[in-house]
Amino acid sequence: MPEPVSEQTISVEINGETYEQEVEARKLLVHFIRDVVDLTGTHVGCDTGNCGACTVLMDGKTIKSCMLLAIQADGATITTVEGLAAGGELTPLQRAFSASHALQCGYCTPGMLLSAAYLLEQNPHPSEEEIRRGIQGNICRCTGYVNIVEAIKSVAEGGGA
Repeated sequence: MPEPVSEQTISVEINGETYEQEVEARKLLVHFIRDVVDLTGTHVGCDTGNCGACTVLMDGKTIKSCMLLAIQADGATITTVEGLAAGGELTPLQRAFSASHALQCGYCTPGMLLSAAYLLEQNPHPSEEEIRRGIQGNICRCTGYVNIVEAIKSVAEGGGA
């Protein structure tokens, strides 16, 4: 019987930088991002894919990084919340979250921002209903949805994320 693979070398591009690393076969992508790459903006919330705190963009689509093994991301391009701002400049979406007081405790904010960025990329002018549907995979325990929706709406009305 063949010996089970316990470690595998993966190559992942995260926020424009390539990381080639040997990882345990059972390591979740969220733990790879936080513990190996040391990008702690991606949060661990529920470990069941329900809360959205671990949301990142992988190959241009939102994923819950607590639901994916790091080895499944081999060859992928990933954007975390740290990768949203270019050259230290906040995006209009990040500025809108701040201006609209959509941050509250901040725990859900990284996942919300990435879900909202994906939504606005797919649909630059969503309705309020489409915004609410676009962030439904992210839970805000502070009940800040009104301000979060307002922030996203303000960017949509202004024309760009």
